[in-house]
Amino acid sequence: MAEHDNGGADASDARTQQERDAERRRRRAMFLRELNEAKELRDRVQPRRARAARARQQMRMRTFRW
Repeated sequence: MAEHDNGGADASDARTQQERDAERRRRRAMFLRELNEAKELRDRVQPRRARAARARQQMRMRTFRW
């Protein structure tokens, strides 16, 4: 019963994992940028709703307990 050695497979798995993580971070950053753009656009298109949402958020922050 001999132990099996993957040779360089572990190193390539680690590299592909890093690549997957980097790709995931890139996709997440792009998603967050697009989300912020959409929120800004919504705020410009619907200023009354945006103002009300800001007021609700401020009230939430005032009543939040640490």
